[in-house]
Amino acid sequence: MSYEIKTGKEQAEPILWTGDFYNEGTGSGDIFDTLKEECGVFGVFGHPEAASMSYYGLHALQHRGEESAGICVANGRDFNYHRGMGLVKEVFDKDKIASLIGDMSIGHVRYSTSGDSRLTNAQPLIFKYRDGDLAIATNGNIVNEPLIRKELEQAGSIFQTTSDTEVLAHLIARSQKDFVEATKDALRQLVGGFAFLLMTNDKLVVASDSHGLRPLVMGRLGEAYVFASESCALEVIGAKLVRDIEPGEVLVLDKDGLVEDRFAEPKRKALCAMEYIYFARPDSDMNGSNLHSARKRMGSRMALEAFVDADLVTGVPDSSISAAIGYAEQTGIPYELGLIKNKYTGRTFIQPSQELREQGVKMKLSAVRSVVEGQRVVMIDDSIVRGTTSRRIVNLLREAGAAEVHVRITSPPFKNPCFYGIDTPDRRELIASYQSIEEMCTEINADSLAFLSPEGLITSIAGRNSGDYKGGLCLSCFDNDYPTQVDFGGEEKDGCSC
Repeated sequence: MSYEIKTGKEQAEPILWTGDFYNEGTGSGDIFDTLKEECGVFGVFGHPEAASMSYYGLHALQHRGEESAGICVANGRDFNYHRGMGLVKEVFDKDKIASLIGDMSIGHVRYSTSGDSRLTNAQPLIFKYRDGDLAIATNGNIVNEPLIRKELEQAGSIFQTTSDTEVLAHLIARSQKDFVEATKDALRQLVGGFAFLLMTNDKLVVASDSHGLRPLVMGRLGEAYVFASESCALEVIGAKLVRDIEPGEVLVLDKDGLVEDRFAEPKRKALCAMEYIYFARPDSDMNGSNLHSARKRMGSRMALEAFVDADLVTGVPDSSISAAIGYAEQTGIPYELGLIKNKYTGRTFIQPSQELREQGVKMKLSAVRSVVEGQRVVMIDDSIVRGTTSRRIVNLLREAGAAEVHVRITSPPFKNPCFYGIDTPDRRELIASYQSIEEMCTEINADSLAFLSPEGLITSIAGRNSGDYKGGLCLSCFDNDYPTQVDFGGEEKDGCSC
């Protein structure tokens, strides 16, 4: 085995780090090959400080998108909006928020998993059409967007962005019906998983795909209505969670109040399982299940399915800490902070020299030597994508003196691409799609490796649809059973439409 790195120099001692990486933060160059957290939406109707509420709501959803942020506010006549690249706190300041006057707003935080990373794709997308102004914010993916876009372009539509979301605006604008009926007709033409917030000068429309693939909740703050991708965003502004938006549902809010309608009959519930495993904040509640509690149950079930004798349990921060606590409680093995995440490195750093790249991950993650040295460690993580991140973290623990490292993954093996809003690599890059568990164990340099069973995952998540088919979850990234059509003659789109 060669320990040669990019410099071409032979190393005197084995270098445990592998891969060409450095601390670049989010994006394709991230040192961690984790999945991108889709996007987040936040909406307010009937509150004089709608812009400020959206700011705090988006801040609570920052984990769902760090690339761009935007808020659009309506006062009954005009739109006021601002969008920018970067974090919410970088895009907005006190003066910008003060300039966004109105009692109705929609906001968005974004990762670009489909569509270019540029300001023109930052949401909410804003349009002028025959009935006035239109703003759209989306979380999800329209699988058949390429076909719809081609048909619209052939019919004369001119697109201003590469975002999938724009096709909805064109479908609405070309309809002869009123805005609400045009929106419902347009939604019926879309295949995929999506949560939409649409705003005109005097209306707010909320919609969820017919399978409920992407999360969306409704809350109340006094007389105002609030909508968000996660309930944690309601908590931060003092709003009370009312309910989840149902599959195929359309809500229309205007001066006459709230009208509950639907554009399609609900199909089998298929909420993205990765929301529970990884994406959503642990203080959020989703479909009747608290995320922290669900993850603890995953860890507990993991212990029952794949116990290993060890000295301590540690979780990869931050998403796997709850599961690690559950594993520790079930086994009686002490939970320890064996891994520490540096949260203050910022999103980008100057690229270090070639020789230092192999150590770059330590800028974001450190092993606590005094905790793990000489110990048999159970390392809990939420998923394995390409395998590179797991290998780096296992080697980090070994460098710190861990005697054994046993990896337990609180999800089934990730084998298939997502078509509904998760930024997944090509199937050929998903290590579980072409290697056995034994081969993966060797690849990541672990002493043992085990994954949570699909049944264990469903049981752990529970929730309102626990008795439904697959627990009311989409497990397609694990079992290739997609709830919608995903093959459109090679013109389908995966990733995120935001």
